[in-house]
Amino acid sequence: MRRLTTTIISILGLFSIQAAAQNLSVKLEELTAVQFKEAVEKSSRTAILPIGVLEKHGPHMPLGTDVYTAREMALRAAQMEYCVVFPWYYFSQINEARHQPGTIAYSPELIWKILQETLDELCRNGFEKIIIVNGHGGNKAFLEYFGISQLSQKRDYALYWYQPAYDREVIRKAEALTMHDSLDQHAGNRETSMVESIVPDLVHPEIAGTQSGADLDRISNLEHVYTGIWWYASFPNHYGGDGSKATAEAGKLIMDSVVAQFADVIRDIKADRNVPALQEQFFKEAENPMGTKQPY
Repeated sequence: MRRLTTTIISILGLFSIQAAAQNLSVKLEELTAVQFKEAVEKSSRTAILPIGVLEKHGPHMPLGTDVYTAREMALRAAQMEYCVVFPWYYFSQINEARHQPGTIAYSPELIWKILQETLDELCRNGFEKIIIVNGHGGNKAFLEYFGISQLSQKRDYALYWYQPAYDREVIRKAEALTMHDSLDQHAGNRETSMVESIVPDLVHPEIAGTQSGADLDRISNLEHVYTGIWWYASFPNHYGGDGSKATAEAGKLIMDSVVAQFADVIRDIKADRNVPALQEQFFKEAENPMGTKQPY
């Protein structure tokens, strides 16, 4: 009888393990070590790193706006096309907002190093393709340079950066539910609506008008010139646009469209053989550039 009971318990335990494997969380932090190994295989060795920042978003939105947006996009897309999603990541470039309360601006050296070591650790744990989804516009130049700098030495993973393209028809429908925002730069109508659809209790469009999101255009005297103070010159309130008419309904329209697009991109990346093969060829040629065919 004891042997039968033990056998039944073992069978039930096996069923429980199999059920857990079929319902693996997409959140890395929720997986056990055993489940993690299964998740790496189920994801086709593909991970998503959603990147945000802690910064002011007008008077009406949470400091973690970009973190919420990037991770929600990643989690929803990963549930449609299975991937493992890295936890909250907010080590970003945000020097332009250091004058505003609540901004956490790490040094350039640290944000570079922690991103590189995060990718290295994901690779060491079995991932061969890593997708960045970025919720913070201030990261654009940093991520572009970081991406091409991956070619500075051989990598055992391929890095991809998903950059959403907003469907014009979806934006038109969303604006019909809210308003047209001629600037819509930062904490404006679109972003406010999207975050309101994710964390409605943390967004307060009714007070969006207490500060101005107008472009002050304070360096219009300089043409054909770039200077790092450009954002502060235009938007010292760290608010560009008007989020006062935003609605969660409009935000859901936009988010649903982008998530579906991202899920398709994940499928394409999983199936991609070109980037890994080209990287392998490039690194091999880079070791002996004198041997590279001329002309190519």
